[in-house]
Amino acid sequence: MEENYVRIKRKRHEDLAESNRAVSGIGDILKCIDRLIDLPCTPRTIAVVGCGPNPVTLVELLKLNFDAIGVEPVEESLQAAQKFLGDESRILHGTAEALPFPKNSQCIVIMESVLEHVDSPEKSLSEAYRVVEPGGVLFIRTTNRWCFSPLGRNFEFKVPFYNWFPQIVKESYVFKHLHYKPSLAKYSPRPAVHWFTYPELCSLGRQAGFAQFYSPMDIANLDIGSANASLWKQLIDRLRRNPWLRALNLTQIGGDIYMWKRK
Repeated sequence: MEENYVRIKRKRHEDLAESNRAVSGIGDILKCIDRLIDLPCTPRTIAVVGCGPNPVTLVELLKLNFDAIGVEPVEESLQAAQKFLGDESRILHGTAEALPFPKNSQCIVIMESVLEHVDSPEKSLSEAYRVVEPGGVLFIRTTNRWCFSPLGRNFEFKVPFYNWFPQIVKESYVFKHLHYKPSLAKYSPRPAVHWFTYPELCSLGRQAGFAQFYSPMDIANLDIGSANASLWKQLIDRLRRNPWLRALNLTQIGGDIYMWKRK
């Protein structure tokens, strides 16, 4: 089994590099966060948890003059990220459950494609709450158990409609991936074992201590200059205000969430 992981490790890193080069949505994330906190007037400290071997997000944040630090648990990815960035001090070894930062030291913590892979989501959120300063924000992008694809795509396992399977079936596929067929989850030694819904993320966040929760729909900037801007604003405003419509929309976009820590 270990030989299989070693054999394709280089290919996985190449795929990750290509994915990171293709798009990084940090600009949209910052625009949403700026509607929750005054970014120009706050300490510009940001922790990027699970930055990976090619931390493009970190590069963009540094270009925007943020005091950004990446955290990576895998030693090989840690070294690759330090080489990619050209600054060892900006990439620290750590896990989501044990972040290498003092209490209340980060204005923003970003966890993209991390929470589904950790050993303990509860400990990870508690640790994020510890390091986020009062009035700060945790952004999470993770799996959405309710997201529907006509072809059953789930972007984690090469098993159609995997996210809709009963938990015991999911666990059996995880076992098969780890011990018999590592290609099921792209040869990852830590596959996505946690699948969330938006209300579950809110519940976990409250248990950790966060006070308010927002989806991108709730805080997106609607000041767009298209001819249909007015109609678009009316639609989004209706989705925001109507609990049933908002809930229906969150079944599909509930993998992104902003958690605000009370001042």
